[in-house]
Amino acid sequence: MELDPVLLARIQFAFTVSFHIIFPAFTIGLSAFIAVLLLTWMRTGAEKYHRLARFWTKIFAVSFAMGVVSGIVLSYQFGTNWSRFSEFSGNVIGPLIGYEVLTAFYLEATFLGILLFGWNRFPPWLITTASVLVAIGTAISAFWILAANSWMQTPTGHEIRGGIAYPVDWLQIIFNPSFPYRFAHMLNAAYLTTAVVVLAVGSRYLLAGRHNEESRTMLRMAVGMIAVSAPLQLVIGDMHGLNTLEHQPVKVAAMEGHWSERDPGHLVLFGLPNEETRTNDYQIAIPHLGALILTHDWDGTYLGLTDFPEEEWPPVANVFFTFRIMVGIGLLLIATGFWGLYLWWRGRLFDSRFFLRSTSFMWPLGFVAILTGWFVTEQGRQPWVVYGLMQTADGTSPVPAASIAGTLALFVFIYGIVFATGIYYINRLINAGPKGEATDAAAGLPNRPLSAAEEATREATGRPHGQGPGGPLTAPKG
Repeated sequence: MELDPVLLARIQFAFTVSFHIIFPAFTIGLSAFIAVLLLTWMRTGAEKYHRLARFWTKIFAVSFAMGVVSGIVLSYQFGTNWSRFSEFSGNVIGPLIGYEVLTAFYLEATFLGILLFGWNRFPPWLITTASVLVAIGTAISAFWILAANSWMQTPTGHEIRGGIAYPVDWLQIIFNPSFPYRFAHMLNAAYLTTAVVVLAVGSRYLLAGRHNEESRTMLRMAVGMIAVSAPLQLVIGDMHGLNTLEHQPVKVAAMEGHWSERDPGHLVLFGLPNEETRTNDYQIAIPHLGALILTHDWDGTYLGLTDFPEEEWPPVANVFFTFRIMVGIGLLLIATGFWGLYLWWRGRLFDSRFFLRSTSFMWPLGFVAILTGWFVTEQGRQPWVVYGLMQTADGTSPVPAASIAGTLALFVFIYGIVFATGIYYINRLINAGPKGEATDAAAGLPNRPLSAAEEATREATGRPHGQGPGGPLTAPKG
């Protein structure tokens, strides 16, 4: 069997970026959560916010390290597997990625050091300021990465000379037509994902009867955030969809399973896209609702797949199903937020075991939604690597398929070890839970206050602790 080097290069990049993206997304939301905790601590003086901030900072540090390790490989792939793409777009993409390092990564790394090692060395205002700057740094990082990727989706502000893209207007390049919607969508997704993880951890602690004060705080903050950010994500997603319809109509046609402009704009809830018959088998649809959503007209029409050359179609089934998974999770999280608000209003938020047990298993949903949303975005752009300018097949390096297959197998092996180790480490930290000086003294530990880094090392490497839930990655005990 002859291996396809283009397909292998795509699979390798998709594999590494899928592992990578979940960590920056988590750290974007988690850094903001930690900053809010410390600001609230400074305002109220309540020690529970301080304990929670130190607890989540340790988890943030591990996630940040995992994101750095998994992200380094991506930069090398631009040279190893995508040299022609780099040659074509390097004048645009290179500076944008460089700005991310200069303005965001250095800011995060510098002030993360204060958060990790400065709890007992610096005044509270400096710790809080550092947390705010780390949160700003993670958002700036997302800004530049989304600017670069959005330019690949809707390229503007450049000119082509000798088959190479050269910048003409950096403001147009950065604030290209799809950037505002994609940046807002991704940033809100990160905050929503973190809120779901916090909700799951708090629910599991309450089910096990541990850290009740901190758990109640986590539940209130998480439910409030989900109740706001989940419906907001639906609104941003609608705006993003309208923008995509304008600039990448074939992607929307694949997302909706819409085959022709002559077809009614139904909202397809389920179906099996059939590219041979150009219909959806076993279709379940709501008449005209798709047209109403996309055109804001009950009888509106929009282009379908058959209105474009077949060689410009993305992988229809992949885009169709991943889009529905993303939307389905979003609707579930909206319902969860409103459910939590209702229980809160009725005074049963901390007592409803059905709610607590249900939400305790929800921690992966935000990550799955981010990944499926990313798949929709990237696969829906195919066959273009820079939309309308360079096809994916023309952007790869002249590397033998066997070499790409070998490095792909190596990445799968190494990433599997690194990912499993990182998740195990995070799980041990969650098992230990939020701790204060009184708890440490009762356990017979030294009176000297430990830094967040020292606490993370001690707790994740096997210091005995009381029985409790397994954290968000294992089933609750008892």
